[in-house]
Amino acid sequence: MSITFLPVIIIVAVFFFSTFKVLDEYERGVILRLGKFTAVRGPGLIILVPGLEKMIKVDLRLVTMDVPAQDIISKDNVTLKVNGVVYFKVSSPKHAIITVENYYRATAQIAQTTLRSVVGQYELDEILAHRDQINGRLQEILDEVTEPWGIKVTNVEVKAIDLPIEMQRAMAKQAEAEREKRAKIISAQGEFEASQKLAEAAKVLGEQKDAITLRYLETMREISGTGNNTTSFFPVPVNFLDRILTK
Repeated sequence: MSITFLPVIIIVAVFFFSTFKVLDEYERGVILRLGKFTAVRGPGLIILVPGLEKMIKVDLRLVTMDVPAQDIISKDNVTLKVNGVVYFKVSSPKHAIITVENYYRATAQIAQTTLRSVVGQYELDEILAHRDQINGRLQEILDEVTEPWGIKVTNVEVKAIDLPIEMQRAMAKQAEAEREKRAKIISAQGEFEASQKLAEAAKVLGEQKDAITLRYLETMREISGTGNNTTSFFPVPVNFLDRILTK
């Protein structure tokens, strides 16, 4: 008796699973009736006409797609390896299924070619200094290309830029030379400011003759007060010898 009803049970089970579908909150179903688009349904319970309707699930969640490292020649003929990441989601399930064969693969391919094209338009210094500008340009181009496919590109980031070893060494030497240059400039500025202060002090001491004597006494006190120094100092005017020689 059970063997007799087994084909019926199988047919009922196939009918049930092909008729009733459940879609999660982040899913939508593109319904094709006899190969023709009819509607986008979901989420929740979906009832299909067996043999006539077919449903294709589409995930609406944000997708994070890595762009493999690309060999790129910059505008100033430097060979680089650049990789990135693209964030996108399906904005129109209908177009994502009908317009393009595989929207994920198509987005990945256009992301790779766009990365090579855009980065190749910049010189090395611009690539390293203006990464945000490059990211914005990549997003703008990708969003424009993928819009007819029902794809919305929300963000594009250049993750890593690998330079040749020779270029890394040259940039390290350049950075070291730049640091030495800044150190010398700071030292020269300090010497210049110190010389200005000394000139101002000399001018004040030259205009006030009692000030130079007080300075002599202060210096003598500082020297005599260090350690067990028994040497005595007497302040002598700087022009003392001039006065003797002129007599």
